[in-house]
Amino acid sequence: MSVRKREWTTPKGEAKSAWVVDYVDTTGKRRLKTFKLKKQADAFAATASVEIREGVHVADSATITIGEAGLLWLRSADAAGLERTTIDQRKQHLNLHIVPLAGSVKLTKITAPWIRAFQDEMREKGRSAAMIKRVTVSLGSILADAQGRGLVVRNAVHELSKARSGSKASEKRTRARLRVGVDIPTNAETKSILDATRGRYRPLLVTMIFTGIRASEARGLRWEDVDLMKAQLHVRQRADKYGGIGMPKSEAGQRTIPLPPMVVNTLREWKLACPKSEAGLVFANQAGNIEDHQNMLRRGLWPAQIAAGVSVPTGRVAENGEPVLAPKYPGFHALRHWYASWCINRKVDGGLELPAKAVQTRMGHSSIQVTFDTYGHMFPAADEGAEMAAAERALFAADAT
Repeated sequence: MSVRKREWTTPKGEAKSAWVVDYVDTTGKRRLKTFKLKKQADAFAATASVEIREGVHVADSATITIGEAGLLWLRSADAAGLERTTIDQRKQHLNLHIVPLAGSVKLTKITAPWIRAFQDEMREKGRSAAMIKRVTVSLGSILADAQGRGLVVRNAVHELSKARSGSKASEKRTRARLRVGVDIPTNAETKSILDATRGRYRPLLVTMIFTGIRASEARGLRWEDVDLMKAQLHVRQRADKYGGIGMPKSEAGQRTIPLPPMVVNTLREWKLACPKSEAGLVFANQAGNIEDHQNMLRRGLWPAQIAAGVSVPTGRVAENGEPVLAPKYPGFHALRHWYASWCINRKVDGGLELPAKAVQTRMGHSSIQVTFDTYGHMFPAADEGAEMAAAERALFAADAT
C-alpha cells in the first residue's frame, strides 16, 4: 500500500494536486482512492491496511447506496416471513425518511458522525424525537443486513449506540412517567366507563379492563382459550391490523390471566349472544370475522368514555350548539395501564398488591426490566416517615442510657 502525491495541469492551465492511496484489496484487485489532503490519505491507508489484514475491507466501488441496501433489507424481511405490519413499518421508514434524505449515500460513508448529522437533518425537517429514534434503529438494521452480505464492514449505528450506552440513564430520567388521570384512567373514571358501556362492545371492554390484554390479543382471542370454569384466560395468539393471526409479541406474551367474577359472568352471557365465528373468536365482528381495530375504538371505547363523562372538549361546536367532545383516553393501552396499576396498588387502596414478578407475568412483558421501566414508580414505597421516627426514637433511647 502506498500514498503518493499526484500533480497535473488542467486544460485551462491550472495546477492541481491530490493524494492517492494505491493498494490491493482482499480479493487481489488493485484499488486507487484519491484525497485532497495527505492526512486524509494517511488515515485511510492506516485503516484500510488493518481491514485488509483482517479480511474485512470493502472498497467504496464494491459497496452500494443506502437506498439499494434498503431494498435488500425489505427483501430479507419478506423472505423471513415477518408480519405485514412490521414490513409496512420498514417500508415507511425507508421510503418516507431514509431514502429522501440519504438514499444515494454509499454504505462505506456511514460513520458515527454521519449518523449524528443525519439525525440532526431529520430533526430540522420536522421529524419527532420518537420518529428519529425509530428510523435510526431501522438504519442500523439495514446496515446489519448489509454486513451479512459483505457490503459494509462496520455498523455505525451500533457503534454509536454502544458509545452512548452511558447516557441511557439520563434518557430514562427525562422520559415522562405515566400519570394517573393523564395516561391512566382513575378508578372513578374506570368505574364510570364500565357503568356507561352498553351493547356488543361491553364484554370486550370489561375483559380488557380486568385482564390488561392488548387490543391485538383481544381481537385474536378464541373461546377455547377462555376457561370459564377455572376463571382463566389464556393468551396464545393475536391478530394484526390486517387480520393475520400470529403468536404474541414475545414468548412471555403467552400467559394465563385469572378472571374476576365480573368478567366470568359477562363472558358467560356473551357466549350465548356473540356472533358465530368459524375461528371460534370471542370478539368477532357481526360476520364472524376478526373485528377491526378502528371499529373497536369508534364504536366501543370512545362512545363509552363520552357517555361516562370521561371526555375533553375539542373546541368545536355541533349544529345544535352543543360542544363536540372527544374521549379523554384515545387508545386501548390506557385500559392496559389501568390494569397494571390495579395489580400494583395496595389492597387498602382497592388494588391487588401483587409483587413485581407477578405483574410482569400478567402483563406479558418480555423482562422484569420492562415492567420496572414502565410502572416502577407506581409500586408502593415503604413508609419512610414511620421508619425515620422509629430510628430517631431508638437513637435518643440509646443516648439516654
